[in-house]
Amino acid sequence: MKDRECIFCDIVESRAPAHVVFEDGETLAFMDINPANLGHTLVIPKRHVSDIYELDEQTAAAVMKATVRVARAIKKALQPDGMNLVQSNERAASQEIFHFHIHIIPRWYGDGLRLARPPEVRRTMSIEEAAARISREVGKDGS
Repeated sequence: MKDRECIFCDIVESRAPAHVVFEDGETLAFMDINPANLGHTLVIPKRHVSDIYELDEQTAAAVMKATVRVARAIKKALQPDGMNLVQSNERAASQEIFHFHIHIIPRWYGDGLRLARPPEVRRTMSIEEAAARISREVGKDGS
């Protein structure tokens, strides 16, 4: 369900400004107003979906298709040395806007951007046990 104050829904509905770079029937791509790097673009579903857990497979496919298209356009237009795709869910993962979105972040050698610190893995079970649990859940009826 749409939050009452969702800035991304406002952008979709033209109630808030954005520098739109791509739009189709299901998705919208626009420039991040606080870019991590030149060309930093967000891709969202037009329909309000809070996070990946609410995302249906058809919408996910549409968002990824738009992401690939925009990433290729960024590569041609700005010629970065690389690119990061970042997608976060829930507060613990630093999600700030609760409307599903993928960040496309162009990268250049020496840009100084650091997306993650060295990992500090919380080991509450073995990798094998985690893999087994995930495999069991993936095999269930679309959950």
